[in-house]
Amino acid sequence: KSTIGRLLFRFYDVTGGSLKIDGQDIRDVTQDSLHAQIGVVPQDTVLFNDTVLYNIAYGRPEASRDELIAAAKAAKIHDFIMSLPEGYETRVGERGLKLSGGEKQRVGIARTLLKNPPILLLDEATSALDTQTERDIQDSLTAMARGRTVITIAHRLSTIADADRIVVLETGRIVEEGRHDELLARTGRYAAMWARQSAEEDISARKRQGLPGEPDGATEDDVWKQVPRNWAV
Repeated sequence: KSTIGRLLFRFYDVTGGSLKIDGQDIRDVTQDSLHAQIGVVPQDTVLFNDTVLYNIAYGRPEASRDELIAAAKAAKIHDFIMSLPEGYETRVGERGLKLSGGEKQRVGIARTLLKNPPILLLDEATSALDTQTERDIQDSLTAMARGRTVITIAHRLSTIADADRIVVLETGRIVEEGRHDELLARTGRYAAMWARQSAEEDISARKRQGLPGEPDGATEDDVWKQVPRNWAV
């Protein structure tokens, strides 16, 4: 799946077929012009051993301070930054070690918002975060997606349920595609993964609330028995 993202950036070209944006083969444009149109929020945002200001400004170095602060506010990281000892001039440490995973991702989101690209690639952007932080970050990503073309690479299906088109890949091949409701109705590979993840999230939620992991005294095996046999996971 991440290979598709690399092809989109033309880190290497396809050897068969073509990859097009709005009908134009990306091999017909320069890499610089292509990269300028695409923003990426990766699974692990790379931060430099410099200030918060520098790390956000990296998305568009010529941006004004007001534009940078507006991007930070949109990413819901401004208030946190202002609580730091030196505000935007606070150094984040090597690879951002002074920040939590969620804080690093928000800085990465602010950086991408500052770039303001028409195409957005979310490459497992929240997969390394805990559930609550993921939900908080997802709100920022949803806001950032408005008015843009968004390509989301994800294993956690709840993050893509509202996508206009979902493509299911298995061993490098497309096995299903459609909208969320359509794929559930087919009771195929996507539906199987959705059922399993929903059951896991339900068990985890009950345990966080101090309740038995399985409702009404059922065992975890009983939960999985509710998944139809033809939903091979």
